[in-house]
Amino acid sequence: LRQALADTMREDPDVFVIGEEVGRYGGAYGVTKGLIDEFGPERLLDTPISEPAIVGAAVGAAMAGMRPVAELMYVDFIGMTMDQLGNQAAKIRYMFGGQVKLPMVVWCPDGAGLRAAAQHSQSLEAWFVHTPGLKVVVPSEPADVKGLMKAAIRDDDPVMFFQHKRLFRREGHVPADPEFIIPLGRAAVKRAGKDVSLLTYGSGFFLCMEAAGELAREGIEAEVVDLRTLKPLDMETVAASVKKTFRAVIVHEACLTGGFGAELAARIQAELFDHLDAPVLRVAAKDVPIPFSPPMEDFVLPKAADVVQAVKTVCYR
Repeated sequence: LRQALADTMREDPDVFVIGEEVGRYGGAYGVTKGLIDEFGPERLLDTPISEPAIVGAAVGAAMAGMRPVAELMYVDFIGMTMDQLGNQAAKIRYMFGGQVKLPMVVWCPDGAGLRAAAQHSQSLEAWFVHTPGLKVVVPSEPADVKGLMKAAIRDDDPVMFFQHKRLFRREGHVPADPEFIIPLGRAAVKRAGKDVSLLTYGSGFFLCMEAAGELAREGIEAEVVDLRTLKPLDMETVAASVKKTFRAVIVHEACLTGGFGAELAARIQAELFDHLDAPVLRVAAKDVPIPFSPPMEDFVLPKAADVVQAVKTVCYR
């Protein structure tokens, strides 16, 4: 994330970061640490503790031709910004007949598993997929985070960028090339397989990779498709995988009811019904607020074993 911000801030003086403690402190997660020494406080704007002010200021700056990156400390606080996002950012370009662009990114750390309880552990990406005018990105691996953030900053529409807090613990190769970019709307087949398609994003990707390893030992070859961008959705890559395996299991950490998996399952049923040999199944969190109790939180969240069981169900094992 820091590399992506630094690269784009160097190439475009209109890019800046706005949020709580993003300046000298370096951000709640250390994302902007050290950037103030190169870019100064004018481009790393510390704000009061007011999410509506952060996102509202970003909307105004984007309308004026700048490219703000608004950092929210937790996605759970985004409810206070729903007017700025849902009624303003998502609709201004349309309401103005295309005369005004909204090139802004809202970076939202999300997800559970850190014992942070119900008000600091949600996965809310489906709210914004449901809002026309917003693009939605949910990366998994470190290289994807960098490449997709650069694409999001360069995009002329508002982009919601969700990154799971636990992924900060993940390590992986990240290209140093300042021109490295991953276009929005392109999924990636991260593991090839012939028996079932595991369609996933964010933290679910790592569950699927773990499950695929276990399934391989039992003779089931699972193909893992990392969606990376939920809107625009790369339905072509999804379709190519399902047409090869004839089975699909969708995996995400957000709760089951009304999650993005429901939308994807509906599209697969409508567009790929003749290629399915089994029902499309979903693996997700249970429909309850995330508990603070560690054993209960672990019980609520999806696990690799759940993915394995769903795959065996669609493969009639």
